[in-house]
Amino acid sequence: MTTTDEPTAEHAHQVSGRIAPGSVSVTRVGPRMYQGLNERGATLLVGGPELEGEHFSPGELLKLALIACSGLSADRVTARRLGEDFALTVWAHGKSDHDTNRYTRIEEEFLLDLSRLEPDEREQLLVVMTKAIERGCTVARTIEEVVELPTTIDGTQV
Repeated sequence: MTTTDEPTAEHAHQVSGRIAPGSVSVTRVGPRMYQGLNERGATLLVGGPELEGEHFSPGELLKLALIACSGLSADRVTARRLGEDFALTVWAHGKSDHDTNRYTRIEEEFLLDLSRLEPDEREQLLVVMTKAIERGCTVARTIEEVVELPTTIDGTQV
């Protein structure tokens, strides 16, 4: 069977009586390949890391959720200081431990050019961004007690 972005009728997302805001589902579309769906209709493919093709592995999704949450948490405070059109890329680095089959450390790296700021302005923004992430990132707050989460912003460990 080939996998596709659109599940066939026999692979459609079944409806749950418990669907509520925040609910998501996956449905099997092939061997070790699933299609994820949220309530707004967005879809993505999730499969084993050993498979070929365009999809995310569950571990990649965990890291993606973490850095997207961190970026969103810091977005408003950063935009207030740098302007609405600031450029930011956030990376997550880390592999699961083969022996324990779990993540013990995921490093977040914010690639953001703060060179136009004065040193005290830069330091203040790093503090404000860090606090915004600590307060607002639900994903980090959920996993921080079991996964080490060091963060670097514009080359500075925060």
